[in-house]
Amino acid sequence: MEVHRWYAIQTTAGHENKVKSLILRKIEQDPRPAEDKLIRQAVVPTQEVVELKNGKKVTVDRKLYPGYVLVEMLWNQESAHIINSIQGVIKFVQHGLGGATQEPMALRQDEVRRLLGLADEKEEEAPIEEIPFLIGQAVAITEGPFTDFNGTVEEVIPDKGKVRVSVSLFGRPTSVELDYLQLKGY
Repeated sequence: MEVHRWYAIQTTAGHENKVKSLILRKIEQDPRPAEDKLIRQAVVPTQEVVELKNGKKVTVDRKLYPGYVLVEMLWNQESAHIINSIQGVIKFVQHGLGGATQEPMALRQDEVRRLLGLADEKEEEAPIEEIPFLIGQAVAITEGPFTDFNGTVEEVIPDKGKVRVSVSLFGRPTSVELDYLQLKGY
């Protein structure tokens, strides 16, 4: 019996979800029973990230691999043709200088578990906060007791959503820990 394996497909940038939905439509149109279908599923791996938009924390889904879709399928000429005929698909990810007839490299099981497991774990965990400041960057404090002070970023603490900033108080450098929403970068 042949085995269904996971393959990566390169797609037109920004069209990953469209390609995924077209693949899912092809799966639904296949009249075979579920266990005999050539293509089983398509996934766009994403991760929840907290971003700062208009001064507010917003949780967004960010694609882990922009421009790629993962597909579980049985590799043969028919399934390859089905995938390659979908609008937005550029090619299968191959190892080396493979031609169009060479079978692409399947993802390893540990990679697949990590990618699919990552999507499940992120729902339970708090989303990762993306702090838009770099160490050494000049910033202005916009809120709190140090409003209108200027300083330099000393440390970024992403798990707390905090930034340690060095400000000048009475002519001496003082380290202050602030929420990154209280800062504006230059």
